[in-house]
Amino acid sequence: MSQKRYPEEFKIEAVRQIVERGHPVAEVSARLGVSQHSLYKWIKERQTPPGQRQEQLSRSEELRRLKAELKRVTEERDILKKAAAYFAKQSG
Repeated sequence: MSQKRYPEEFKIEAVRQIVERGHPVAEVSARLGVSQHSLYKWIKERQTPPGQRQEQLSRSEELRRLKAELKRVTEERDILKKAAAYFAKQSG
């Protein structure tokens, strides 16, 4: 499942409609085509102090990078395992 990325301004305005203007989350979700889960997540993010929010973003980016690296290394390992099995069969 691919995640759709929204500009920061879009997120801020969506949260503002709920928090400041008092629109229900379900209504904003339907109108903007964004899941309610995303809206609740954005609201929670906006309630976090900016310094702490930046730290969370840094951790999130690092986690994303590490997962990508793990996937790449796992694929390389699998290729090497297959190559080793192939050459072992060829020599023996």
